[in-house]
Amino acid sequence: MLVYQGIKTDFINDVNLNLIVTKIKDKYFEFFHRSVGKAEINSWKNSMQYMRGVLDDNEIPNNAGIAIEFNIPTTSKRIDFIISGRDNKKNDSVIIVELKQWETVTAVKDKDGIVSTYTGGAIREVTHPSYQAMTYANLIRDFNETVHQENIGLYPCAFLHNYDLNDNDPILDNQYKEYIDEAPLFGSKDFKKLRKFIKKYIVEGDDRELLYKIENGRIKPSKRLQDSLSKMLTGNKEFHMIDDQKVIYEQAILEANNTINNEEKKVLIVQGGPGTGKSVLAVNLLVEFTKRNMTSFYVTKNSAPREVFSKKLKGTFKQKHIDNLFQGSGVFVNSESNELDCLIVDEAHRLNAKSGMFSNLGENQVKEIINASRYSIFFIDENQKVTFKDIGSTQIIKNYAKELNANVSVVDLASQFRCNGSDGYLSWLDNVLEIKETANYDLEDIKYDFQVVDNPKDLQLLINEKNDINNRSRMVAGYCWDWISSGKNDSRVHDIVIDDFSISWNLGNSTTWAIDESSIEEIGCIHTSQGLEFDYVGVIIGDDLRYENDKIVTDFTKRAKTDQSIKGLKKLKKENEKKALEIADEIIKNTYRTLMTRGMKGCYLYCTDKALANYFRERITGTYNL
Repeated sequence: MLVYQGIKTDFINDVNLNLIVTKIKDKYFEFFHRSVGKAEINSWKNSMQYMRGVLDDNEIPNNAGIAIEFNIPTTSKRIDFIISGRDNKKNDSVIIVELKQWETVTAVKDKDGIVSTYTGGAIREVTHPSYQAMTYANLIRDFNETVHQENIGLYPCAFLHNYDLNDNDPILDNQYKEYIDEAPLFGSKDFKKLRKFIKKYIVEGDDRELLYKIENGRIKPSKRLQDSLSKMLTGNKEFHMIDDQKVIYEQAILEANNTINNEEKKVLIVQGGPGTGKSVLAVNLLVEFTKRNMTSFYVTKNSAPREVFSKKLKGTFKQKHIDNLFQGSGVFVNSESNELDCLIVDEAHRLNAKSGMFSNLGENQVKEIINASRYSIFFIDENQKVTFKDIGSTQIIKNYAKELNANVSVVDLASQFRCNGSDGYLSWLDNVLEIKETANYDLEDIKYDFQVVDNPKDLQLLINEKNDINNRSRMVAGYCWDWISSGKNDSRVHDIVIDDFSISWNLGNSTTWAIDESSIEEIGCIHTSQGLEFDYVGVIIGDDLRYENDKIVTDFTKRAKTDQSIKGLKKLKKENEKKALEIADEIIKNTYRTLMTRGMKGCYLYCTDKALANYFRERITGTYNL
């Protein structure tokens, strides 16, 4: 998605006539459905004047393509400025320019690719501009099939037009050399150097042809963590960590080293919504800690991700090694204090108080994890707590850290990599499920395939068609039907029956339902899909979520009798009805929010409640405000 595009003469004319900011702002609102702050408007006004000065060179062709604010496919990230054309050998060339308003920078030692500067109203640690430009170019290479097939050259650079560069400048420190070599850096006095860089690759214009190809090029399937795991554990860089991911990654490595070397105790809490790359970051840290000979485990309460990871790694690593790397959250009950270096806890919102088959062991899993390790990292999204026993929260982690004399840092992940990189879809979902009030988005303008179907057979047909491509699509449902097939291992026993449609819950012998080819004939639930992702997900919403009297209504009594996730709610209701209903409301809404964000490319929806289906359909157009 390109917010602004034209050729060089159009751009210069729009800047000269003071139209450029208005055009960018209007298109931005049209695409993203949110207004722009004064700081960003001033940034555009300032930066575009400088880029106009750079491009005002007769040797830069007038019909070179110009694009502003390009939304990188499958992410929520945007490229500031693009120039397209051809070099002196007629090769297709695209220059990516990362623009910065910075005036001062401090190098950050011991953190690869990180600098410190004043941005967003405070001094912050952020990625080096050259690293940022380089990773953005790599993302386009990874996901745009047209760029790959047609061998379109991508040439990133960074332009700090307010920054007075000197030879001994900290931003040019030797620790950043590999990134600057890949994406050259230009300061306020480097107009001629930047022009020379542009003219090296843009000798003749293309009348925006390459911009069209990049914007409309076929998007390659996104990498899934479960498919890339073995390569990551053998040292391959499968995912480009960008912006806040990279900053947190470097922070965690430095903190882990210092904490262990100084025999201290530290907790890092990483907060992030669905698709912000929490699991990718967690596994990358596991790889790095293991490489540094730190005793480290990847920990989850939910067994589904661990079982899928184990199956994917089979044949690459010995089973004992795999079992050592991936642990359940209840195994640290009897651990000695600080006997481990690092514990990396994914899906920390799913942690329980007690452990063991009968939930009678230990005091609290959060406390036990912090106690067992010098350095513990908790990846958490409190809006994904989906059972009565889920107790993981930022505050509880802080409380136990204080009790165990551990220092605490809290950081946020914001980058979006799922739901086609659309923050808009996630905000829309929070809004329509009445989890929280957000901006008014129109799904018709968001590049995420969301559909509401009239019957479950249509849903199954859509998902089967998508799954035929690469076995990366699945159907899931709210837990509103008893699991009568459990233990019978018989796909002829159908648990879910809706009119003339029927299907089995995933069979009891399969802990890897998410990747088993035969499991397309079965349907999963929150427990077999949370922590994993698919290309497309088909969701059946049962009678526990309805639309009545112009509002979303939850009803935990419509959950299956075999659903252990609400065990204890009936007893609590007798003691404190208001609290029980509040917890039930949170569990049910979070369950469907989680299920509806498993798809990287699309979500198809069937609702047993027709009023709820109509409610979702009406909200697709965005003609509402809650």
